Amino acid sequence: MYTVLAIIAAVLFLIAWLINAAEVSTNDVFTSTNVMLVGLALLALHVAGIGSGWAARGRRR
Repeated sequence: MYTVLAIIAAVLFLIAWLINAAEVSTNDVFTSTNVMLVGLALLALHVAGIGSGWAARGRRR
């Protein structure tokens, strides 16, 4: 559960690569560049620690 954003980003990178490699014609919103940028945003959130599941309070005793 800790790497959900990274896995989603990897899937989006794969979709962007497939769109680019197959030269699929898509509309202006769903281009390979836009999909890649969404993947980069999710990867940046993952690296920043967003969605990592760590609580701010931690496990103090």
